[in-house]
Amino acid sequence: MCNDDMKGKTLVISGGTKGIGKECVYKFASKGINVAFTYNSNQQFAEDICKDIEEKYKVKCKAYPFNILEPEKYKELFEEIDKDFDRVDFFISNAMIYGRAVVGGYGKFMKLKPRGLNNIYTATVNAFVCGAQQAAKRMQKIGGGAIVSLSSTGNLVYIENYAGHGTNKAAVEAMVKYAANELGEFGIRVNAVSGGPIDTDALKAFTNYEEVKAKTAEYSPLNRIGQPQDLAQSCYFLCTSDASWITGHTLIVDGGTTFR
Repeated sequence: MCNDDMKGKTLVISGGTKGIGKECVYKFASKGINVAFTYNSNQQFAEDICKDIEEKYKVKCKAYPFNILEPEKYKELFEEIDKDFDRVDFFISNAMIYGRAVVGGYGKFMKLKPRGLNNIYTATVNAFVCGAQQAAKRMQKIGGGAIVSLSSTGNLVYIENYAGHGTNKAAVEAMVKYAANELGEFGIRVNAVSGGPIDTDALKAFTNYEEVKAKTAEYSPLNRIGQPQDLAQSCYFLCTSDASWITGHTLIVDGGTTFR
């Protein structure tokens, strides 16, 4: 079923081929929303997702290569999107980095290094700023829109080896509040969705993945780890008219784990 007030609108999301991003792509498309998403390297996989989306939901879907460590290139990316879509209603800053790019940023406090920390900041805070700026320019032309940044509860509770990520999630949530205050006059709402441990490839990259997964199920009153669709549904809600008086807010979706 499509919400009539959402059908025909356009979502731009960074990182749409895996995990939370992929779930967002499918969630929004299922509501009649056109989707533009970025991918890092696997063009064929991205194109397969677009083909599947268009066949299933009869909406427009396009994928664009993008390196989240070069957020200044969001300007060129949105110019390409402009050629394929006539409006931008929603922007979700989702793409993140892991693996070699976070060496020196993922680890114990005394092992942290500037390069790894800077990469995480670039992919988290700078990417949100640059992407949201470009999206907001287009939203102003149509009278408003909604912007969402993904975050995590790693800035609220201690997670082993997560200092680099956790502190940058705190920073992006603060940036969300500033953006919300300054973009509200244009009818643009800005929020964050902060997830507890979610069973994605990014989490699987953690050296203590199995331990985190087991502990999350133990700590959650709901007795399970979070799934990508749990966050996708929250991102969608924040973009709907049902959330029309919510801005500058971080919605925590953690299965009750943070309080424990």
